[in-house]
Amino acid sequence: MAESEVPNAEELERNASQSFLPYVGPILFLVGIFFINFLSRIILSPLMPTVEGDLKIGHDEAGSFFFLITLGYCVGLFLSGFVSSRLDHRRAIILSSLAVGGALFLVGATRHPWGIRSGLFVLGLAAGFYLPSGISTLTSLVSQRHWGKAIAIHELAPNLGFIVAPILTEVLLGWCSWQGILIVIGVASLMAGAVFALWGKGGSFSGEAPNLRTLKSLLKEPSLLLMMAFFSLGVGASFGVYSMLPLYLVSEKGIDRTWANTLLALSRISPLATSFLAGWMTDRLGVKQTLKTVFLTTGLATAMMGIVPVQWIVPVIFLQPILATAFFPAGFAALARIGSPHIKNVAVSLTVPLGFLIGGGAGTAGLGLAGEAKLFFLGFILLGGLISGGAALVRYLKLADEKR
Repeated sequence: MAESEVPNAEELERNASQSFLPYVGPILFLVGIFFINFLSRIILSPLMPTVEGDLKIGHDEAGSFFFLITLGYCVGLFLSGFVSSRLDHRRAIILSSLAVGGALFLVGATRHPWGIRSGLFVLGLAAGFYLPSGISTLTSLVSQRHWGKAIAIHELAPNLGFIVAPILTEVLLGWCSWQGILIVIGVASLMAGAVFALWGKGGSFSGEAPNLRTLKSLLKEPSLLLMMAFFSLGVGASFGVYSMLPLYLVSEKGIDRTWANTLLALSRISPLATSFLAGWMTDRLGVKQTLKTVFLTTGLATAMMGIVPVQWIVPVIFLQPILATAFFPAGFAALARIGSPHIKNVAVSLTVPLGFLIGGGAGTAGLGLAGEAKLFFLGFILLGGLISGGAALVRYLKLADEKR
């Protein structure tokens, strides 16, 4: 790709005086695709009791299904740079949507265990192609001073997915099987890809494949290594806590399972508004000040889950995800300011998978090990301490606009 095709400083300066409002429509195209992308990866969670009964599998087999999706997703994120460099970001987004739809059809059309496993891995792989290209496209559509708000709107997708998945499951199971639900989401993904191909804007420039020279260039950036640590903390605070909280509430706090799951679902509603507030806060206070505030408050709220007595746990359950969700608009805005514009997607494709593996994998496993040792409360306290410690590291973060 010619260097001139990359959004440059002159274009960003020209757009700086423009209102944010005209860009809401194009951004919502991306939000819709990201929502279906995310929903496709988490829908098995509320469906799993039905899936286990229908396929006659155990919890270990069910757990392997989630592992395959996550593994495929991390591989897809890493390979996304090769895809967007051969195509461009726009076509990579379209390919991701169409491939996610095809993978869901594959899982929905077979009952053979290996067919399902293969389909789930492909589902994760295809879903992983989206995020680096989506972020690159998003930040090329609006001027830098609006990135916080744009990313905040984009981050509505996963927050909405957490709420919609169990509701959609309960509604559609009255009409079709669990495999039919996957096919319904597959159709939605295919339609989203087609609609974006026809009317979506942005992304008509290629990404950078993670070649050895690019990797060396990025890995020499201490700020990128810090962002990998920050995303691990952010994912651990959000996905890690979300995954283990029901088990903690039932096994250590003595709360009824139905009430625990209800609390979990209700607690994810408020973070929808948090994304907007965090985007505004990022644009007003700056990325670094926002990150400091988010890490400190989220860490304290996470630790409080292991400290407060059961009669005080409900307010903390609602407070913690509100604070944890605020990381992502600031985190992606910071990540977008590391390295040159044309390798931005590579930074995302390196940072986000590591964040999921450490925060979503090791963090969740660590909480599980603490629970197995009857020290669940201590696991939340230690995780909260690590998250709060991120605030002390923000001072070492160097962003591109600061270097100039």
